[in-house]
Amino acid sequence: MMKELDLCIGDLRSAAQALNSVADSLQALFSSNAGETQVQPETITLEQVRAVLADKSQAGFTDEVRGLLEKHGAAKLSQIDPANYAALMADAEGLK
Repeated sequence: MMKELDLCIGDLRSAAQALNSVADSLQALFSSNAGETQVQPETITLEQVRAVLADKSQAGFTDEVRGLLEKHGAAKLSQIDPANYAALMADAEGLK
């Protein structure tokens, strides 16, 4: 029971981080006021993506994680373009 709870808590934290990153990116992208200070989106690190993918793999989504890596053009995480980290994390969070 505790293992499942720990996995759920980890998933919730990862989802919150991914949602905040997407919200920051959308705000920066659609901000129409040139004079306003724009909020810079949070930079997602390789370590953050690796943690999310490891959680999903441990939760039984190993094949799906491999599929996501291929979808983003690589056989392994180190080959993914950092510009694609947010999209990859969002896709991974969708694994249920």
